[in-house]
Amino acid sequence: MILVTGGAGYIGSHVARDLLDKGYSVAVIDNLSTGHLQAVDPRATFIFGDIGDEQLLDQVFSVFSIRAVMHFSSSCLVGESVHSPMKYYQNNVEKTIRLLKKMLEHKINRLVFSSTCATYGIPSVPIITEEQPLQPINPYGRSKLMIEKIIKDLSQSNGLNYIALRYFNVGGAHLSAEIGEDHQPETHIIPSVLQHLQGKTKEVFIFGKNYPTPDGTCIRDYIHVSDLSHAHILALEYLLEYQPVSETFNLGNEIGYSVLDIIKMCERVSNRQAKVEVLENRPGDPPLLVASSEKIKKALGWKPAYNLEQIIRTAWNWHEKHPNGFS
Repeated sequence: MILVTGGAGYIGSHVARDLLDKGYSVAVIDNLSTGHLQAVDPRATFIFGDIGDEQLLDQVFSVFSIRAVMHFSSSCLVGESVHSPMKYYQNNVEKTIRLLKKMLEHKINRLVFSSTCATYGIPSVPIITEEQPLQPINPYGRSKLMIEKIIKDLSQSNGLNYIALRYFNVGGAHLSAEIGEDHQPETHIIPSVLQHLQGKTKEVFIFGKNYPTPDGTCIRDYIHVSDLSHAHILALEYLLEYQPVSETFNLGNEIGYSVLDIIKMCERVSNRQAKVEVLENRPGDPPLLVASSEKIKKALGWKPAYNLEQIIRTAWNWHEKHPNGFS
C-alpha cells in the first residue's frame, strides 16, 4: 500500500486516483484543512488526521503495510508565508520531521517528496537546472528547502531513499472533470481568471506590471496536474525498484508564460473577456521561473503531454462542470 499525505488536496487527489487506476492500494491521510473529502477516490482508504499526530502515524504504520510515502501535505502560498512564516515552519517542517521520524521507526524508507521551484529564489539564468544555487526568498521556499536538506541527511545516516520533485506552476484538471482545483480562497492565476470569466468576481488582479519581463508581468512555467502526477508515479516506481536512491528533479514544460499570456489564453478558451486590475507587486515573487526538465526526462523517461491551451481547457471544463467547486 502507498500512503499519500495531503491526498484530499488538488495534486494529491490526482496522484491517488492515478495510483489506483494503475492497480496500487492507496491510503490517504488528510486533515481537510484545505483539501476536500469529495476529491478522495472512494477506492482509497481515507484516514482523517494530521501528519503531525505521532500517535496516529504509529497506528497507520502498524495497521497498514506501507511500502512508500508520497508527501504532499503542506501549506503552499507564497504571499501567506511572508506574512505568517511560523505557520509554514510548523506545518511544513515540524510536521514533516514527525512523519519522517515515524517512517524510520517503522522501517519505511521510501519517500517521494513534493518540493517546489521556490527553493531557487531569483535565478540568474533563464532556464533553471537542478544545479542552480538554492537561495529561496520567502518562507515557503525556505521551508521546502529545509525539508530537502533533512531528507538528504537522513538518506546518508538512516538509509532513507527519496526523490524530491521541484515543480513549477500546476494547472488543469482530470480529463474526466471529476476532480480539479478548488482552493478557498483561490490565489492561483488560472482558476482565479476562470472564476472571473464565469462571473464570480468583478475583475482579475495582476500583482505588479513592472517586472523585467517583455510585458512587465511575472513569467512562469506551467505544467498539467496529470503530467505532474505521472512524474510522481514514475518516481515512486523507480524507488520501489532501485536502492539506494537520493535524487532531485525539476518538473516543467520548459516554456515561460506571463500572467498576461495566461489571461489571454483563458479568454480564448472561454470565449469571454476579462476585466484586469493591476495592483502592487506581491512580496516574495521572482520575475521569472522556467524549469529545465532534461534530468528527469533522461533518468525516468518522463515528458509532458499537455500544452498551455490543454491545461486551461481541462481547467475550464472542471469549472463549468463544478461551478461551486466541491461544495
